[in-house]
Amino acid sequence: MENSEEKKETAAPLCQPYIAGQIQPSGEPHEIIIVGTAHVSEKSVQEVTKAIEELRPDIVAVELCPGRYRALTGQEEEREIKISELLSGKKLYFLLVQMFLAYIQKKIGDEMGVKPGSEMLAAIETAQRTGAKVALVDREVGITIQRFWSAMGIIDKIKLVFALAPAALGMGDEEDIDIETITQDDVVSQMISEFRKVSPAAANVLVDERDAYIAKNLYKLSKEGKVLAVVGAGHKEGIKKLLAHPESIPTIEMLSEEPKKKITFVRVFGAAMVLIMIATIGLILSKGYSSQNLLLAFGIWFVVHGVLSCLGVVLARGHPLSALTALLMAWMTNLVPFAGAGWFAGMVEAWKRKPTVSDIKKLADVETFDDMMKNRFFKVILVAAMANVGALAGTFLSIYIIWQRLGLINPTELLKGII
Repeated sequence: MENSEEKKETAAPLCQPYIAGQIQPSGEPHEIIIVGTAHVSEKSVQEVTKAIEELRPDIVAVELCPGRYRALTGQEEEREIKISELLSGKKLYFLLVQMFLAYIQKKIGDEMGVKPGSEMLAAIETAQRTGAKVALVDREVGITIQRFWSAMGIIDKIKLVFALAPAALGMGDEEDIDIETITQDDVVSQMISEFRKVSPAAANVLVDERDAYIAKNLYKLSKEGKVLAVVGAGHKEGIKKLLAHPESIPTIEMLSEEPKKKITFVRVFGAAMVLIMIATIGLILSKGYSSQNLLLAFGIWFVVHGVLSCLGVVLARGHPLSALTALLMAWMTNLVPFAGAGWFAGMVEAWKRKPTVSDIKKLADVETFDDMMKNRFFKVILVAAMANVGALAGTFLSIYIIWQRLGLINPTELLKGII
């Protein structure tokens, strides 16, 4: 028993790889060999190992960033979770998307009997065994997710949510996955083509930008020696085309920029809701309504927002105190945009659940959606998101009820006039 534990411990820190920004090119380019893989295929593990052993490259480049490398090799650093930062702004939603994508990939890997990223680990271990250096050539996953989320419009995001939810819950039609065909060029091209139809901008971030980022690093590495790159099959053709004309590849700095703030549908919608609420108050005052009517309007606003936001927390199986917090604080959602119902409910949920870094690591090992729901970190994020969704629904419903109850404007007639 002691020997197995000692072996496991010594195997953890696999190597100290190159990181993209640390690469110092010199000399003329050498050969670059690209091996396309499926991230959950045992066949890919074997192909990667065989290619490195037979071709003996000087450098093995893997489609990993430092963060994903640490996660894959169990070297994540212990750090305090700043829940208040995670619950703010767009971070909450693209973090949820990232969790669901990782969960779905793991489910596929479990069905195939292969842990996601096994071919990358095999490449690193084989490189060490053959004396080759290891280089991390992918863009930091945090930057990719931020750019991915920022690139999508509201319709694309809704499509993504409806596509991920059934897969995460194990619902929908069961389709046999022929993992052995996923690395074939024609199959990969077809899959990417379909993805571009759904969201061209998102496909550009996840595929094209990363192709360019990886290609740039591979070209720089090739000046150090013969390079064998292990990348997902979806990147292989794009990288090869870029390497044929290295002068056309954008700089690493351009591809690593965080997305700039822009006027989005969500921002416009939030501003519109505030204006509608102010206009509603103005209409009440202009029609000479009494203070009782003002109190009635506020009561409707308070109750409808609170009940629906509270319901969101209940559906997320949140703590009763989190539900109570959503009930009491949801009315401020449009008045104080930076501190919505989800922020308050999430902070209370975090106070009661006390999530740790260990909970984040355990998410990688969940077997079912019920297991995910038992994870304290995921529960905090889901409670915050559902509280916000409930409050958003409350905004529409409360304005409708106020207009109808006080006879300000007939919403039905207004909609008919617009249509």
